[in-house]
Amino acid sequence: MANSEFNRPRLTVAVIVEREGRFLIVHEHDDVLNQPAGHVEFGESLIDAAVRECLEESAWLVEPCALLGVYASARAAAHYVRVALICEAIEDTSAALDPDIVAAYWLTRDEILAHRCSPRSELTLRCIDDYLAGRRYPLAAIA
Repeated sequence: MANSEFNRPRLTVAVIVEREGRFLIVHEHDDVLNQPAGHVEFGESLIDAAVRECLEESAWLVEPCALLGVYASARAAAHYVRVALICEAIEDTSAALDPDIVAAYWLTRDEILAHRCSPRSELTLRCIDDYLAGRRYPLAAIA
């Protein structure tokens, strides 16, 4: 297969933040739910990208504390590599949300399933399930 921009994997980060059994979830304008997540910008570290994406999409300042995992997903004719980081909620900055975001919520896994909007991809719930199963790797695993 030809090596083109179209078929190269796209590197993304996702932020898993849990407080008292509820997860930080964003409601995107296309009526889907997701963790705060997005593309890593050129020259940006994975940790910096996770903090930035969470702030832009949820207005929450977070502190990354562990690597949850690295996931691959192919959808909409694109291949994504998602690096999921477990973060601690530090502060709600009340900053304006990214224009693609309707709102940020704190939801249990069951509330996500019952919500009128479905998860963006299978990775949304898989990351929560891996978190609930105790999966954790040290941040030092990210070079």
